Amino acid sequence: MTRFVFITGGVVSSLGKGIASAALAALLQARGYKVRMRKLDPYLNVDPGTMSPYQHGEVFITDDGAETDLDLGHYERFTGVHASRADNTTTGRIYSDVIARERRGDYLGGTVQVIPHITDAIKDVVVTGTDDYDFVLVEIGGTVGDIESLPFLEAIRQLRNDLGHAQTMCVHLTLLPYIPAAGELKTKPTQHSVKELQNVGIQPQMLLCRSDRPIPDNERRKIANFCNVRSEAVIAALDVDTIYACPISYHNEGMDQEVLRYFGLPYDSKPDLSRWEKIVHAIREPEGEVRVAIVGKYTALLDSYKSLAEALLHGGIANHVKVKLDWIESEEFEKNGNIAERLKDADAILVPGGFGERGAEGKIQAVRYAREHNIPFLGICFGMQMAVIECARSLAGLPKASSTEFGPTDEPLVGLMTEWARGSELLRRREGGDLGGTMRLGAYPAKLVPGSRVAEIYGRTEIRERHRHRWEVNAHYKDRLEKTGLRFSGLSPDGVLPEVVEYPDHAWFVAVQYHPELLSKPFDPHPLFAGFIAAAVKEAHRK
Repeated sequence: MTRFVFITGGVVSSLGKGIASAALAALLQARGYKVRMRKLDPYLNVDPGTMSPYQHGEVFITDDGAETDLDLGHYERFTGVHASRADNTTTGRIYSDVIARERRGDYLGGTVQVIPHITDAIKDVVVTGTDDYDFVLVEIGGTVGDIESLPFLEAIRQLRNDLGHAQTMCVHLTLLPYIPAAGELKTKPTQHSVKELQNVGIQPQMLLCRSDRPIPDNERRKIANFCNVRSEAVIAALDVDTIYACPISYHNEGMDQEVLRYFGLPYDSKPDLSRWEKIVHAIREPEGEVRVAIVGKYTALLDSYKSLAEALLHGGIANHVKVKLDWIESEEFEKNGNIAERLKDADAILVPGGFGERGAEGKIQAVRYAREHNIPFLGICFGMQMAVIECARSLAGLPKASSTEFGPTDEPLVGLMTEWARGSELLRRREGGDLGGTMRLGAYPAKLVPGSRVAEIYGRTEIRERHRHRWEVNAHYKDRLEKTGLRFSGLSPDGVLPEVVEYPDHAWFVAVQYHPELLSKPFDPHPLFAGFIAAAVKEAHRK
């Protein structure tokens, strides 16, 4: 029997529902259960693919090419279970599907309404493809009381009746603020949030209370009495120094035991948390430190690079060092010209993905600095394209080398990709067409050149990595660029699309068209990030 746990949030946003959901999933896995995770987002966008990173943080890409919420990255990093298109939906997608069915005449002339048509569509998303799992954890985005969340909450209420209370559970995440003037935690925000949830017909069975300090017994009993839950089901979600300590912290508070008790499952045994204990120990007790400069264009909101930051942390775990991140807005180099001053202390330099011309010249300057000063460098997606353009301008005698993304150019080192293959299917897009869902998205294979640095890093010559881009390095310039020393060490299986470039004579210079950060896990660091941080350690020792 599949058991469904619904996770809602109240009081304020950004309390950490995604981390809490992922931590609970990790705890259930540690007890031997098979777990799946899903996210329901109330916004009207069909997916976050066309949203600015400043609006919604990074877009997480799944193997099957879905552009999804960044919380799915947390799900994968905590559980190791690859998400799919079925694991994230939005109000926009639900309404689009229902309206498309109405246009086809699927409703036989009936009036299409939020109840039952929209709520039925939401319920289908929740339960479809879940038969093989012991637990399905479903996070509802936003906060209780938001008008756009109401159809999702109604769908949950109905599912509780459809499936039965023995098969469903509601967990509500709230805030317990500490008021220094009063010298105590205040429970009213939690009481009001639960009341708001009860007003739409949902009674939570567990409260996860975000707090910066333990909950005194009196406050715990007060919350339980006013919110109609067991005292043992009031769980403190305490602040921790690393998100990877959350499974341990939540277990110590009794979260997994209470979930199992509710479902009538054995809960007296202890989960195997050795994996998380090792990870937390590596983070808290590093044997050294390296500084990585990240030259990006969305550094004002670090959630724009959430998976990247986590992958670098994983690289530090693999090398037993602390990785300090120096976030640099690439436009700073264009305005101030202080590149040497800003990068002189960096043990490694990374240029991440992005879209648009803004800040591109600053990224090119960062690439050149890393190349000329023999500093370990990793370029990702847009970062690889800037590395190729830098090579063309500085070494290949092509000073006008550019990308068609920035406008017409006589030397299109990077061009708009109009067609590409996914398995046996040929995908096409046209210039000026829709932006949403028209990129090269998802996992694609690549072949690495035997004996290349990147092949040594991976330990194999065939890889499969996740992509998200519209523009592609122009392979027609390959021979000319390779004469300068740049090596095209990874290509698509048909040899048409460049996937990896490197400088063999450089201390460590690798740039990739894909996004390796999307596959990195704390218990299984991606080899590129493990190798990159290892090179940074050598650079730190050299200094």
